[in-house]
Amino acid sequence: MRPPSVAAPAGSGAPTAPDGLTILYRGPLASCDYDCPYCPFAKRRDSVERLRADRAALERFTGWAAGRTGERLSVLFTPWGEGLVRSWYRRALVELSRLPHIGRVAIQTNLSGRTAWLADADRDKAALWCTYHPGQTPYGRFLGRCRELSELGVRFSVGVVGLEEHLEEARRLRAALPSEVYLWVNAAEGRSYTDEEAGRWTDLDPLFPYSRYPHASAGLPCRTGESVISVDGDGTVRRCHFVRTELGNLYDGSYRRSLGPRGCPLQVCDCHIGYVHLETLPLYDVFAGGVLERIPASPAPAFPAPAAPAAAPPVPLLPASALPAPAPAGTAAPGGPARAAAARRTLPLLPP
Repeated sequence: MRPPSVAAPAGSGAPTAPDGLTILYRGPLASCDYDCPYCPFAKRRDSVERLRADRAALERFTGWAAGRTGERLSVLFTPWGEGLVRSWYRRALVELSRLPHIGRVAIQTNLSGRTAWLADADRDKAALWCTYHPGQTPYGRFLGRCRELSELGVRFSVGVVGLEEHLEEARRLRAALPSEVYLWVNAAEGRSYTDEEAGRWTDLDPLFPYSRYPHASAGLPCRTGESVISVDGDGTVRRCHFVRTELGNLYDGSYRRSLGPRGCPLQVCDCHIGYVHLETLPLYDVFAGGVLERIPASPAPAFPAPAAPAAAPPVPLLPASALPAPAPAGTAAPGGPARAAAARRTLPLLPP
């Protein structure tokens, strides 16, 4: 199965960025206004102290990013909770989008809040990764928010979790959205899909096969830790959200000496914000110009869909001396990544 072309929003000025650093930022915020049964942060309320700490941490981060005028940056906010109901996240997106050295600034959101504030943002740079949660918000309200984004000229994608009880609502939403808006589907955590079930979701999202199975990653080259990093509210830098090894701190610059190519220390990667950066997958080409907001290129290049993982023993953890020297990678920041190098690198697992 080959994913067909999926268009990006018409008229969007997707900037290209041949070089730069991509930051996945996640502060202390953990509160959400939804009660999804598949989310551990459903209906969680943060204390006043925690909200103040989150605001201070975000303002410190945006101040740092604003000051990096000699460096191309792209930022994706991935809060555990819902960020856009908080004024400081809205303000951060607007302010960062208007800076010339920021290639893209995006956020994951349930789209429960108002959207008019985006009129003040640079809408060639600000973008939203939106998730529809059936049962948590009226369908008409969510669709109305999407229409507001389209009228404002904001780049956005929309998605659902691939639960059987969501299928009809997802079909309804796909039929109502403009054809240029990409609707993605995340495989539900811990859920296995028959080929028939997967086919129904693939009819909605041609790229669903990439989400269906975890991706083998041990020892394989990944852009995280090299041109992509994860940053928490204290400024602690890690290669991604899923590898806990610290690379240093953002604010004292100690992370910089740790940046470089390294193999993934995990056996598998099963979350889109992780495996999209694997060099062994073609997703920087599929999402060229829209990696952060999960919008495919227009037209999206076609690649064979990934097959089910074969049963095999775990990948051995080889020392660096047993591996070939790494080849240069043709990668760049997600504002407009270069085509990946034809020869994929194999990298040592140590250090992680």
